[in-house]
Amino acid sequence: MFKKLSIGRDGADAQARGAGAEQRALDYLRRQGLRLVARNYRVARGPSARGGEVDLILWARDGTLVFVEVRARERDAHGGAAASVTRAKQRKVIFAATCFLRALAEIPPCRFDVVAIDGDRVEWLQGAFDVPAEH
Repeated sequence: MFKKLSIGRDGADAQARGAGAEQRALDYLRRQGLRLVARNYRVARGPSARGGEVDLILWARDGTLVFVEVRARERDAHGGAAASVTRAKQRKVIFAATCFLRALAEIPPCRFDVVAIDGDRVEWLQGAFDVPAEH
């Protein structure tokens, strides 16, 4: 007789939406000529209690290794998807990217991009943030 009311996001639904947004972003970036290297690269917490994840790692045509954070919002409220990439989130992405780069024999030119998906609109922000000087 009564519908069950759930407050908050269902984790499985949120995860599925996130995976869908990442796939949309990947499809978009591939159409721009980028090649996938890794997806959902995760680094567990270490001694500094920091962990991190990079949604997508791709090669650009010019040889730049691109670390991409994908953000999606159903509505453009509160500044939209791009505004949700906080400084704390940037630090986690940078930490994971640094760990990824340590495994390479040679460090290529790198860039941190954001793909912001607001509803049906996809926006690719190249060079969205940089590594702070203390790194």
